[in-house]
Amino acid sequence: MGKMIRMTMDDGAEIAVYHAEPEGERRGGLVLVQEIFGVTDHIRELCDEYAADGYEVLSPSIFDREHPGFEAEYTGPDFERAVQLARELHPFVKSLDDAKVCIDALKDTGPVFITGYCYGGSVAWAMAGISEDLAAASCYYGSLIPTLYADKAPKCATIAHFGRFDQGIPMEGVEALIAKDHPTAQIFVYDANHGFNSDRRKDYHEPSADLARERTLALFRACGG
Repeated sequence: MGKMIRMTMDDGAEIAVYHAEPEGERRGGLVLVQEIFGVTDHIRELCDEYAADGYEVLSPSIFDREHPGFEAEYTGPDFERAVQLARELHPFVKSLDDAKVCIDALKDTGPVFITGYCYGGSVAWAMAGISEDLAAASCYYGSLIPTLYADKAPKCATIAHFGRFDQGIPMEGVEALIAKDHPTAQIFVYDANHGFNSDRRKDYHEPSADLARERTLALFRACGG
């Protein structure tokens, strides 16, 4: 449904962005932020699904400066390269800047929402804490949410999804986040592992993925989408 376009970011870098046009009546814009594995076929498929629900979607290839066209498998050398890009080579703040450029590109034509997965879940939560232009955010299993960004309440209505059995995001941190009781945020915990939303991963959990998507769409629609 969508196609790769080129967009110029605030530092002058031109990166690839997957752009999916909405089907039927346009409900709003959506910035969809990738996992560490790039704008893969799975991420593009998610974009197309949201476009089918009426959202104009932009998904920036946030590692294009360091590794143009990067798309990785979930194991082996690809995984190691993805971790290196996310943790060593690509400044997290540049991901926020790229998300902002995409938000700015969408905000004049209706409400703008953001969602993200794993690394992108952290980006989505962080953007919800600083952007004045987001109507709502849905953040999937971002490891920085219960740590670096736990104390800052989102500026917009925000939901976050975590897997109870996620070894990389201990439940103690998620429970502490819930206890903060941010008035703009709601935290959901699923009987699933990390990456439960991706049907390409061994830890895919369809009931949790379906419920999280249902909650995401309900939030967006409640906030003008």
